[in-house]
Amino acid sequence: MVTHDVRVHPSADGLAREDQLAWKIAQVATDPVEVTEEVTEIIINRVIDNAAVATASLTRDPAVASRAQAQRHPYRPGATVFGLEPTERVSPEWAAWANGVAVRELDYHDTFLAADYSHPADNIPAILAVAQHLADSRDLTGRELLRGIATGYEIQVNLVRAICLHEHKIDHVAHLGPSAAAGIGTLLGLDSETIFQAIGQALHTTTATRQSRKGQISTWKAHAPAFAGKMAVEAVDRAMRGQTSPEPIYEGEDGVIAWMLDGPQAHYRVPLPAPGAPKLAILDTYTKEHSAEYQSQALIDLARKIHHEHPQVRDADNVESVVIHTSHHTHYVIGSGANDPEKYDPTASRETLDHSIPYIFAVALQDGAWHHARSYAPERAARPDTVALWHKITTAEDPEWTRRYHSKDPDEKAFGGRVEITLTDGSTIVEEIAVADAHPYGARPFGREQYVAKFRTLAQGVLDDDEIERFLDVAERLPHLSGPQLGELTITAPAGLLAGAGAPGGIF
Repeated sequence: MVTHDVRVHPSADGLAREDQLAWKIAQVATDPVEVTEEVTEIIINRVIDNAAVATASLTRDPAVASRAQAQRHPYRPGATVFGLEPTERVSPEWAAWANGVAVRELDYHDTFLAADYSHPADNIPAILAVAQHLADSRDLTGRELLRGIATGYEIQVNLVRAICLHEHKIDHVAHLGPSAAAGIGTLLGLDSETIFQAIGQALHTTTATRQSRKGQISTWKAHAPAFAGKMAVEAVDRAMRGQTSPEPIYEGEDGVIAWMLDGPQAHYRVPLPAPGAPKLAILDTYTKEHSAEYQSQALIDLARKIHHEHPQVRDADNVESVVIHTSHHTHYVIGSGANDPEKYDPTASRETLDHSIPYIFAVALQDGAWHHARSYAPERAARPDTVALWHKITTAEDPEWTRRYHSKDPDEKAFGGRVEITLTDGSTIVEEIAVADAHPYGARPFGREQYVAKFRTLAQGVLDDDEIERFLDVAERLPHLSGPQLGELTITAPAGLLAGAGAPGGIF
C-alpha cells in the first residue's frame, strides 16, 4: 500500500492533476491487476448476500416504489431488476437505483467500519447494472465484473479508513459515489482521464447530510446508497461523453474537504494499493447475521447468550438498569448518546428502531433471537414488558472500547462492548463481547455455507425452489460467466407476488 497525503490547496497552487486524490483513485481503477482467488470467493459470497437481503425486501414499500420507478424506464439492452423477469430490462441507472434500494432496505448486508461507516456491497448493484447493459457491446464477462467489484470495494474501504464524514454530519454514501464510479471505470476498461472526471462528478453529487440517519429515520435510508450508485452511473456516462467535473474536488479551496470536512487545515493520509498490487480490501469487510445496524451485531449475540444463561433478565421487573459500555461510534450513533428520543419510542419507524441499540438489546434479551421482520413488528415494539425493559437500557462511551474500535490490529479491533446489568435484588451480571459471532474473528465466522444458508432462509416462501437453486448455481459460476449470462445474476419472483405488493403512482 502507498499512503497519500491529502490536504487543501489554494487555487493559486495550481495543484497538478497527478497530485489529486481523485486522479490517484483513477490510477488504481486502471491498474490491470487480476483478482485473486480469495477475493473472487468473497465477491461471490457478497453477490449471494445481496440477493438474499433483496429477496426478503421485495414486497417492502421502498423496494416496491423504486422498482415501480425503474419499470417506467424500459431500455434495451438494459439491466435486470430484482424480482422481475430477466427479459424485462430497464435503463442501467434505474436498475442500479431499484436494486440498490432492495439490497439496502433491511440493513442486512456487508459492512466496513473504521474512520467512517460503509456498506461496500452497495457498489455491486451499479457495477452489475452497467455490466449487464454493455455486456455485448463491450464484450464483458464475469472476469470484468469481478475486477470492477474489486475496485469498488478497494476504493470505498480505503476512503473509509482515512476520511471521517460522520463527525461533520455528512452521510457515508459520499464515499460510495466515487468508489462505484471507479468500479464502473475498471469494468469498462476506461482511461484514467475519464475515470478521474467521473469520480469528481460522483463525489460532487453525493455529499448530503447525516439527517437521513438521525431522529425519526425515514425510508430514505434505503434510498441514499442507491442514489449514490445511480449518480455514479450517470457520472461515468457524462465523463465518457467528454464532460468534466469540478477540480480539485477533494483538495480545492472551495472543495469537499475545505467546506464539508476538516477544513482548510485538514490533513488526511489515504492508503491505496501500489501499482501492480492486488486489490484486497474486501478481505477486511464482514457481513451481518442479523438485520440491524452493524454495531448491534455483537451485542445481539451477547443478548442471546445472557437470555439463555440468566433467564431472570427477560422479566423487566427483575431488572433495575442495563448499561452498555461501548465505543464512541456505538454510543453516539445508535445509543443513548445520540440524544434521539425516537430511539426509545415504541411507535418509531423500523428504520429508527434498527438504529436503536436500547431497543435491539431489549428484544434480543427477551427473545434470545433476532428476526428481520418479527423483531421490528409494531406489536413487538409496543409490548409493555419490552418497553419497560427498553427504557432501563442506556449506553456509555468507554475509551478502551473506542480505542479497540479504531485499532488497526485485527486481533484487537472490536465492535462490541461490556454489559452491566443490575438486578432489583442488588446482584449484577457483567458480560462482554468483542466481535459478532459471524465476524471473521468471531465464534462462528461466515463462509460460503453460511451465505448460502442465509439466502435459502430469506428466500424461503418468497422464491420458488427452482429459482433459488438456479440463482445459486449462476452466482457460484460468476468468474466463468459469459456476457449474456451476466443477465442471469438476478432473482425472479413467482407470478402474483409483486402484483400483490401494488405499484404506487408518481410522475413517471
